[in-house]
Amino acid sequence: MPKFAANLSMLFTELPFFDRFEAAASAGFQGVEFLFPYDYDAADLAARLKANGLTQVLFNLPAGNWDAGERGIAIYPNLVNEFRESVRRALRYAKALGCTRLHCLAGTAPVGADHRAMRKTYIDNLTFAARALADEGISLLIEPINTRDVSHYFLDSTAKAVDVIESVAAPNLHMQYDVYHAQIMEGDLAPTISRYLPHIAHVQIADTPGRHEPGTGEINFPFVFDHIDKAGYRGWVGCEYKPRGSTYDSLAWFRGMCRRKDSA
Repeated sequence: MPKFAANLSMLFTELPFFDRFEAAASAGFQGVEFLFPYDYDAADLAARLKANGLTQVLFNLPAGNWDAGERGIAIYPNLVNEFRESVRRALRYAKALGCTRLHCLAGTAPVGADHRAMRKTYIDNLTFAARALADEGISLLIEPINTRDVSHYFLDSTAKAVDVIESVAAPNLHMQYDVYHAQIMEGDLAPTISRYLPHIAHVQIADTPGRHEPGTGEINFPFVFDHIDKAGYRGWVGCEYKPRGSTYDSLAWFRGMCRRKDSA
């Protein structure tokens, strides 16, 4: 059975943010992830993790003006200094929270943008970030994201992600493989996971359509979970979905897997 982490930006939103840590632990999770920690004091977040016996699995580098629709700044030649400062800021939080994986959102490239210049900036920025994080034993992740939800997202396929990873050639740069995004853009989940497993350091899940919990859409998650186990994946699986109802009701699939593990 994979190790599951609750995404506190999307689960337990019935509760104030700091109360979601206890809720996740009570539900049986041992790890948590969320989008961004930067609105909170790092010491307060660390205290919540410690009090509930939770591992901080992942969070994102600062990604521009999120509320205005920005989804990363790593590809923009005019924002290199801002990107480098974002790496330093994320690193301070990662060290305080004991987090060993940070995700770097690429950004969106509208029609007419100079993709060649953006790719060069992206490679240069990832090289800088990977080196900075390597000194602290932290991995840098990039994630292909579907262009239905995020129009013109620069990194939109697993093949492109692997090409970037191989171009940077940093031992601590890996892929964050989101089953939801991959199903929309490519499908063919099991062969793709097997092929690119050496590059995958984090997995995230949601069903499609709707981005709801496993069992609400077209993806055969029992098969997917068994497949990644048999393929040898030993990392975390982040539950980054929007519950169709309450978070508790949405976790029926998770409780079923826990029972299966206990009876094995």
